[in-house]
Amino acid sequence: MGDVTVIGGGLAGSEAAWQLAERGHKVRLVEMRPSRSTPAHRTAEFAELVCSNTFRSDALDHPVGLLKEEMRRLGSLIIAVGERHRIPGGTALTLDREDFSADVTRMLQEHPLVEVVCEEAEGIPEGPAIIATGPLTSAALHDAIVAFSGQGELAYWDAASPIVTQESIDWSRVYFASRYGKGEPDAFANCPMSEEEYKVFWQALRAAETHEREAFEDERYFEACLPVEVLAGRGEDTLRFGPMRPVGLRDPKTGRPPYAVLQLRRENAAGSLWNLVGCQTGLRFREQQRVFRLIPALGGAEFERYGVIHRNTFLKSPAVLLPTLQARLRPDLFFAGQIIGSEGYVEAAAGGLVASLNLSRLLRGEEPLVWPATTAIGGLMRYVSASDPAAFQPMHVAFGLMDPLPDPPRRKERRKVEMAERALRELETFAALHGVMLQPGAARPAHEGREEAR
Repeated sequence: MGDVTVIGGGLAGSEAAWQLAERGHKVRLVEMRPSRSTPAHRTAEFAELVCSNTFRSDALDHPVGLLKEEMRRLGSLIIAVGERHRIPGGTALTLDREDFSADVTRMLQEHPLVEVVCEEAEGIPEGPAIIATGPLTSAALHDAIVAFSGQGELAYWDAASPIVTQESIDWSRVYFASRYGKGEPDAFANCPMSEEEYKVFWQALRAAETHEREAFEDERYFEACLPVEVLAGRGEDTLRFGPMRPVGLRDPKTGRPPYAVLQLRRENAAGSLWNLVGCQTGLRFREQQRVFRLIPALGGAEFERYGVIHRNTFLKSPAVLLPTLQARLRPDLFFAGQIIGSEGYVEAAAGGLVASLNLSRLLRGEEPLVWPATTAIGGLMRYVSASDPAAFQPMHVAFGLMDPLPDPPRRKERRKVEMAERALRELETFAALHGVMLQPGAARPAHEGREEAR
């Protein structure tokens, strides 16, 4: 079969390149790292997890849990490799980020139909292609995409949390628990704070110095991933009702939840590195040391990685893309990943999966598929292709993006379960109708009280 170009070696590009190669297409995978990096990346490996190390909930009554199950049945590379490198993380699919990326890189480099090209793509390629360069697309390609689309671009800021070393944590001030006792009991290390300790931390956070932004760049953040200092600026209790909420995290020393709590999540299988959950930040590095060390358990914390903040860009996709992820102006050009306005690791990979399956069909002389909006995949693809372009903003997968049930149960929890069950039935019917191969489904839990960490 003819050659295909995939630009971008992130989650979406890695998924797309693998799916196309597995279907017999010769793939030219173009990735600019390591010759040129970005403010967020640290390695030259494919599918690097630049923010947190979790794919979020694995439960079917959670939209991202349903999305993962649909992708799993469709043979997703990213989900399969992620499950190989699972580490404790409550009810979330949490990964050893280094082993995960190394495995994806090895598989792509060793595939006989994948040619890895380490160079910066400065324009839109001719011939069948998928652009999956993510939210940190280089300037030359970004300008080429903007000129091609004729719609301009939107922008917002995104941020990553700090990571500290295991030996620098004061474990005498930590207790292990998952919220409401869901998931593995040792998945999260909880750092409690008294009212006085929390107020000292909050005041220091509000006064801390942040990195300067360029004068020409505005500050529009994605609401689901706000920097911790932005949340602190919204009020004294905002963090206590957000990422530092103590609800469902009873301290065994007192028998009751603390006033506030910072959760730490494992970064690797060895447990040598721990992520400060919900503490994505743009503080200056010296300020991160000063402020986060005010949390009693982190008084001597050593930072393996500081939090960073970076500018993300995305297309005005509803004006540019079809629900197949084809460009409206050029049917053999597809876009995938966070550049289309989907937010989250799993959502990015889902775009790569859809784009590659549809491009493969196009190359075989078949019609690309529009996934039913009763599925999580279909609801997400409809959102990025059929929303109001003027008000378009990045979005995680959500049950609200899917078609509602014709006769929904009154209880919200039961409604979610029935939507998930319907989605998997519809996926099987859709796949059988269009000759899409499915893998056997995996049993997934449905429960309340999930960990929601990004």
